[in-house]
Amino acid sequence: MTDTPPLAEGYEISADPDRIDAECVHRWLSTDAYWALGRPREQQDRAIEGSLSFGVYDTVSEEQVAYARVITDRATFAWLCDVYVDPSVRGKGIGTALAGAVREHLRPYGLRRILLATHDAHGVYEKAGFAALEKPDQWMALVF
Repeated sequence: MTDTPPLAEGYEISADPDRIDAECVHRWLSTDAYWALGRPREQQDRAIEGSLSFGVYDTVSEEQVAYARVITDRATFAWLCDVYVDPSVRGKGIGTALAGAVREHLRPYGLRRILLATHDAHGVYEKAGFAALEKPDQWMALVF
């Protein structure tokens, strides 16, 4: 299994929902994330409330610099989504470390799989152990 990628010095990862800066997360996703452009704030707040959320924080300023959300039954399946790293800290391995930390947080649940979708960050997730679907023809989606 892939080792957990190290987090850059000066940052910490937390799954404490009280630390999530929902206003910041909404701004990031609704204005700069291709998959969530225009997402209404109330919809984003419901998504955060119904999910397991992770934040990455600057240890000095305590400012949130990254976010990830997991939808899971904590038994068989999880979906990693809304992963976002603030442009000011990109290139430091924060996204890869965050994906690895999510994987390790979920490991004790005994999940069969963790899925995600990405348009352009395959390399980030591969470093955390994710791989392309072996049989993508077996998967379907209902898109509204």
